[in-house]
Parts: sequence; structure tokens; C-alpha cells
Amino acid sequence: MPKKKVIITASLTGVLATRSQCPYIPYTPEEIAEEGLRAVNAGASVLHIHARQDSGAPAYDVETYRRIDEAVRRKTPNVIINYSTGAIGISNEERIHHVDALKPDMAALNMGSMNYAIYSKKAKQFYHDFVFQNPFKDIRFFLERMKAAGTRPEMEVFDNGHINNAMPLIDMGLVPKPYTFSFVMGVLGGMPISTENLLHQAKSVPPGSHWQVIGIGRKQWALIAVAPTIGGHVRAGLEDNFYLPDGEMAKSNGELIDAAATLVRMVGGEPASIEEAREIMQMPYREPAYQ
Repeated sequence: MPKKKVIITASLTGVLATRSQCPYIPYTPEEIAEEGLRAVNAGASVLHIHARQDSGAPAYDVETYRRIDEAVRRKTPNVIINYSTGAIGISNEERIHHVDALKPDMAALNMGSMNYAIYSKKAKQFYHDFVFQNPFKDIRFFLERMKAAGTRPEMEVFDNGHINNAMPLIDMGLVPKPYTFSFVMGVLGGMPISTENLLHQAKSVPPGSHWQVIGIGRKQWALIAVAPTIGGHVRAGLEDNFYLPDGEMAKSNGELIDAAATLVRMVGGEPASIEEAREIMQMPYREPAYQ
């Protein structure tokens, strides 16, 4: 019997963590591209990318994203590229203009508003304590721009109600098939990590949808082991978690993706190649928009 092909996404860098927390986080376009290559060689077929300034601070300008796009395509020419649109404190235009310009295969889209924080039990205080606002008018704005760019929205849901938020937007014809969901678990303010929560999410998406699980923190490995057995795909990388299943800090995204691929194989799956992932997602390769 052929093994189920499982799409592995690598979340290469994020925007919150710094090298003081993990010295292996890539900042520059070349570093991000090199980490992307390591991830692809280990079994990833999708690269989820936030832009950073060379100092490590978040970047949202088109030129930085273009430099990343060019560097990634030099290292991994046909990989599926997924750019972030999530941000606090900048305009909606700044959150989407790189998608307009570069027309990536995919772009992440937060499907609801939520409290977002990190709490330290040791210090008894909150860090990164803010409200992440994503009202329907903003979600619709991003979907319309993604549709114009030919970019598939990766609908990131941090709670079960966020899945239901997609339904009127699907009804409006703003979300292309196959619908693509990401269940983000482990963020304070959203769903806790548990097998029960994952099962409930998987049962809640429309029939024929593709979904992946994104676990934040060390507990992600349990989710990565479960998801392929119930029809899902998986994500790993330094944005989500620094540590390998044995508790050692990963020295690259490649090490984290290798660990994810090992778990996928242990439960009877097989990491999808880039070509297989494109076929599963019905996402043909497109030449860069700026050629």
C-alpha cells in the first residue's frame, strides 16, 4: 500500500525570537535562503517566511521581501513560498504590499482577533501582551488582494471559532479551493496543545479542505506525530520551537524538519516532494512576478 504523502512546511525565522534566545535564527536574505535549503533537503516542500532586517528586527518593506525571494529561488528554485501577512502596528497596505509585488504561491492569513501573549511562570509576568485585531473587513481586504495576486490564502486559525469565520468569506467567493487551513496551537490566547483539540479542529473544516498543524513550543512533537494519522500535514521550524524531541536545541531548521520527517515516517507517512506537494495542493509552479 502506498504511503500517505505528508506536506511538511518549514517556518524559518518568525519575527519575535532573537539570537539571544537561539543563536541559529536566520536574519539576512542569504541566511534565510540557506536555512530554506537545509529544510528542503530534510523533507520540507513549503517555506513559510517572515522578513527581517539584517539586524534581526522585523521588516515589512517590499525590497527586503524581494531580496529574500531572489535568494530563496536561487537555492531552491521550485519550492512553494508562503509569506506572512501578520503584523501589529502597521497599516493593512504594509501587511499585503509584498504579496501584490511578488505574487507568492501562498500567504498566511489570520482568521480572527485574539489576545496574544507569552506568560512567564518564573517571573510571574506577561511578555508580548497585545490584542491581535483581525476584523472581517480586514480579512476580506487581504483575501481580495491575494485573489488578485493569484496567491493561495493559508488560513491560520488560533481557535475553533476562527474556522467558522471562514464560512461567510467562502460563501462570498473570496477563498479558492482547495481550502487551506493551519491549526495554530499553543499560543496563549488561543487553543492549548492537545490531541483532543486537534481532533476537534480536523472535524470542523469543510470537506475536501487541506490542513496542517502548527504547534508552538516543545509540545509540538506530539501533534506532528498525530496529524498524519488523521489526514493532516505538519509544520516545524525555528519560528515555532527551538528544541528537538530529545530536548536539545536545534542548530538549524534542517534538524527540526528532519525530526518532523522522522515522525511522519514512524506513523506510516512519507514527506511529500515539492512536486508532489504542488500536485496535492493544485498549485502549479509560476515564474517570479518580477522577471
